[in-house]
Amino acid sequence: MAPPPPPPPAQPPRYHPTKGPEPDPRLMTGIGITALTLVALVGLVVLLTWLSIRPKGLNYTIEEAQVRGLNASQTHLNASFDLVFKAYNPNHRISVYYDSIEVSVLYSDQQTLAFDVVEPFYQPSRNVTRLESKPVARTVPLLSSVSRDLKHEKSSGEIGGLVVRVKARIRFKLGSWRSSHYVLRALCFPIVLHLDSSKAFERVGCDVDI
Repeated sequence: MAPPPPPPPAQPPRYHPTKGPEPDPRLMTGIGITALTLVALVGLVVLLTWLSIRPKGLNYTIEEAQVRGLNASQTHLNASFDLVFKAYNPNHRISVYYDSIEVSVLYSDQQTLAFDVVEPFYQPSRNVTRLESKPVARTVPLLSSVSRDLKHEKSSGEIGGLVVRVKARIRFKLGSWRSSHYVLRALCFPIVLHLDSSKAFERVGCDVDI
């Protein structure tokens, strides 16, 4: 007589995870509303602070300018420009970080002749900073009209119709607070450079937009 078959192995008890209590929708809504309210209040405080001490415009002038080694052929230009800016921050409590500064020299707003990058700097409030820039033109291709005009002006002893553009990424600082980046654009014109060093350069104001 055959022995009876062994009993089937015992099945382990199934695990049924217990669910925690469902979050209260009213509580979650309240938390969300509180967080949004706090964010809105912080933004409002920053806005009101900014409006109460709204920064005055930054002022730029070109104090000195000259050109050296000007050589304009029918097709190309070689020249070195020496520029000295005066940057004035008239604000009483706001200082400015200049994180990048680019300077371009253009002729009659038609063509860029030279380009330079100025070192970043920090400008305290109520401060005047002198900036030196030396844009250089090395075998810059010229439009035929620009080449013709430059040759004519060189023979007359002065180069007119020049425009200087400044583009900078700046941040404002008030106490420990710093703003996001703004783009400063300054347009300085008309600039006349005398090839005779005995003639003084006349200061040129700049239109500044932020």
